[in-house]
Amino acid sequence: MTPDDMILTPRGLRFQGRLYPCTIGRGGLTRNKREGDGATPVGSHHVVGIFYRPDRMPRPASWAEPTGLRDLWSDDSDAPEYNQLVQAPYGPSHETMRRADPLYDLVMITDWNYPDATPGRGSCIFIHRWRRQGFPTAGCLGLRPDHLLEIAGRIQPGTRFVVPPLAPLLRG
Repeated sequence: MTPDDMILTPRGLRFQGRLYPCTIGRGGLTRNKREGDGATPVGSHHVVGIFYRPDRMPRPASWAEPTGLRDLWSDDSDAPEYNQLVQAPYGPSHETMRRADPLYDLVMITDWNYPDATPGRGSCIFIHRWRRQGFPTAGCLGLRPDHLLEIAGRIQPGTRFVVPPLAPLLRG
């Protein structure tokens, strides 16, 4: 591992010599990720994209892409577009990328079950803003907004996000 890897520890996310408080999925950590389990998957993942709300913030990194008004993320494991960015109108189950709340104002996309998704293995793991400290995510990694923005400006495409099989102290 290198200082440029983002490494989940029982005390937070370690990146470039700093420790950032964070939250994980309500289901804890898992080696057997399934759609809807609320768990954060153990493993070595890579950041493959960044989306941001251009109406709420400037571009956080040169390779970040703006989310559009019709952008959605398919989380229907029976749909051919499962675990892909899709456009509204879209009938199968999905998440809105431009939410009314600020949760997805800045989202780092990892390669968990993406881009070639295995149905039922769980939707893409995002790194996004937390609701508040100690409040779990649906399986993603949540960070304080200023820390998320700071990290987004310092990572590169392919930056590793390492989730070791540890007993997390991050929930609750």
